[in-house]
Amino acid sequence: MYNQEKIKPYSGQGEKAQQVEEMFDNIAPTYDRLNHRLSWNIDRGWRKKAIKALAPFNPQTMLDIATGTGDFAILAAQMLKPQQLIGADISEGMMAVGRQKVEKLGLSDVISFQKEDCLALSYPEETFDAVTAAFGIRNFQNLDQGLKEMCRVLKKGGHLSIVELTTPVSFPMKQLFHIYSHTVLPLYGRLISRDKSAYSYLTATIEAFPQGERMVEILHRAGFAEASFRRLTFGICTMYFATK
Repeated sequence: MYNQEKIKPYSGQGEKAQQVEEMFDNIAPTYDRLNHRLSWNIDRGWRKKAIKALAPFNPQTMLDIATGTGDFAILAAQMLKPQQLIGADISEGMMAVGRQKVEKLGLSDVISFQKEDCLALSYPEETFDAVTAAFGIRNFQNLDQGLKEMCRVLKKGGHLSIVELTTPVSFPMKQLFHIYSHTVLPLYGRLISRDKSAYSYLTATIEAFPQGERMVEILHRAGFAEASFRRLTFGICTMYFATK
């Protein structure tokens, strides 16, 4: 078990997955506004880099894990022009926001949303050309199992592209990020989302999540033949790219 798997959004009883679903349902109406403001809109650039890494392979069937409100799925559909892109998530509240955005953009014929347990996906083996995840695998109750499932549903030679929040490793960004993530982020998140636990949970999982070389080892153990990482914006975010 990795440290972030022990961290739950709320102090009450219940599995982590149930609490994560409840948390995202609670913050869904304000999630997009908060997400972009708290990252100064840099998160869009991180997503673009992860999508560009897939461009040379021209994926036609894609799965976006922990899709949330669909920002990554929408950008991927616009940039890569796949035939089909499924956004999978445990939070119906988040996906409801995503469906509205997709319909407004006229992308409903390409993007669909499905409620899925990311640790036990309903799709057959070797279904997708590419699997993506943006800022979601940190919430998995079992990281190894979630990554194995992502590998299982990928076609042989298919690609996984992940962006995840991480803690900077170098001075002075490491110290500045610590101050920001422990003061501004939870306070502002609490004021806007009205959920006093959600953004404190976010900080705790970022710090506990395995990153860099350790994450590459975990990807190899999950079944990926090749895996690499690239730190973005002084290490606030890390992109992982893997091939089955």
